[in-house]
Amino acid sequence: MKTKNLITILALLISGIVAFGQDKPKSVEKQSSSPKMEMAKDSVYYTCSMHPEVHLDKPGKCPKCGMALEKKSQKMEAMKTYTCSMHPEVKSDKPGKCPKCGMALIEKK
Repeated sequence: MKTKNLITILALLISGIVAFGQDKPKSVEKQSSSPKMEMAKDSVYYTCSMHPEVHLDKPGKCPKCGMALEKKSQKMEAMKTYTCSMHPEVKSDKPGKCPKCGMALIEKK
């Protein structure tokens, strides 16, 4: 009985590793391949109201949903940043949920 339980646990563990170890879907690759930008302390940037993690240096459309970007201006030291513990590349200026996994974003200190 112990051997049967051990084999079952081992099989579940291996299948979990295989499932999570596969390549990212193309839609996730496309989202994560967008350029990251370092902004000046008193910077102007453009962001999407639906995807606050999108920060671009010029007006245009959101690369995720196509909505028009909104102009924002803030001092970086006063701005809070929220991020996902599983996806540190996801950043937001307000709390919410990670668009990749749904976990709550936590304040980065």
